[in-house]
Amino acid sequence: MTAPPTPDAAPGAAPDAATPIPGPDLGPGEAVLAFDVGGTDTKSALIDRHGLVLGLRRTPTPRDGSDPSGAIVAALAGLAREHLVDAPGIRPVAAGVSVPGLVDELNGVGIFASNLGWRDAPIRALAERALGLPVAFGHDVRAAGDAEHRLGAARGYGDVVVLAIGTGIAGALVLDGKPYAGGGFAGELGHALSDPDGEPCACGARGCLETIASAGAIARRYTAASGVAVPGAREVLAAASAGDADAVRVWEDAIEALAEALARLVATIAPEAVVIGGGLAQAGPELFEPLSRRLDSLLSFHRRPALLQARLGDDAGLLGTALAARDLAAGLDAGGVP
Repeated sequence: MTAPPTPDAAPGAAPDAATPIPGPDLGPGEAVLAFDVGGTDTKSALIDRHGLVLGLRRTPTPRDGSDPSGAIVAALAGLAREHLVDAPGIRPVAAGVSVPGLVDELNGVGIFASNLGWRDAPIRALAERALGLPVAFGHDVRAAGDAEHRLGAARGYGDVVVLAIGTGIAGALVLDGKPYAGGGFAGELGHALSDPDGEPCACGARGCLETIASAGAIARRYTAASGVAVPGAREVLAAASAGDADAVRVWEDAIEALAEALARLVATIAPEAVVIGGGLAQAGPELFEPLSRRLDSLLSFHRRPALLQARLGDDAGLLGTALAARDLAAGLDAGGVP
């Protein structure tokens, strides 16, 4: 195995750079690096042999139209050096890299990411060369789903759907205790048909669930109906609670669309639990109670899933990426092949 990148700067990080972040630790295992690459920011951290998440950073994701994947991988190598400078006694044996878009985990390829600008990018190979470490490569939302399953709200359940509802709607499936990727295409519940006569979606289809039930859609649809511009779904919910008829209709449409989508999933894969995270989940009982009631009304003989609020917040993707790196390291210890 190639040695990890050698620090190229003298130690001298901020005093709290190696302070564990609050939240669950990963338990004992090999030290690893984890990178959760988003369209705006990249989260990174070093995980020590005790499973503590050290030196969490949030840095802008670089953009380079001529070489988008190369620019991002170069930035990851720079972050790796910084983490090793901050914790000189820790030597990671593997790294995890998760990205958005369509992802082929098996072959280590970023098939397509509209917000990052690549197609068929060999991210894993580039990252392994830049970091000098074996790399577990995956999808950001599937990583978050795996973390919620192993560390968070869905711990103890075997068949789970995890939804992140924010500007859009992204999903992850865990079946029989294992993430299911479907060649990189599984979990796109936000782009399941909800209304054949509905609004055009950014994906190119019409009437996708996220055009009705995402936090972004709720704000947009209320603004269109009322003429009152609002920054997000929070304000729509507040208006609905105050009796605003337009807000009530938009909120109820979102609940109905979500319930119908979940009912189809229940009939198809019979999950034991559905975990909902993202900004919309912050509505708490005002989301979960009406959604639960409507879902119950749509089901008959089906297995009724537990509806759970996500526990790991914005760090779920990073934690899941670290778990993937740990899994890779354990396989290498057992004589496996990356």
